[in-house]
Amino acid sequence: MTVRAKFKCWSIQHSYSHSSDYSAAQVTLVPVYDKDGPNASWSKATPSGKIEMLITNPGAVEQFELGKDYFVDFTPAE
Repeated sequence: MTVRAKFKCWSIQHSYSHSSDYSAAQVTLVPVYDKDGPNASWSKATPSGKIEMLITNPGAVEQFELGKDYFVDFTPAE
């Protein structure tokens, strides 16, 4: 079974360490409430929570846009 949830990109915080040439971004996503549409069945009870990811791949960070909605699919890992 898969649970599909809609999340909004709430923040993108970039950081850089000169001592280690280490660049990263913390991306935070928050759940979206939809009264109708494909997200309605998952978000019936006004969802709360967040997903936070520390991403060190600049190409991956570029895939996120502040304020944009994204689907997140939860499936069992086997």
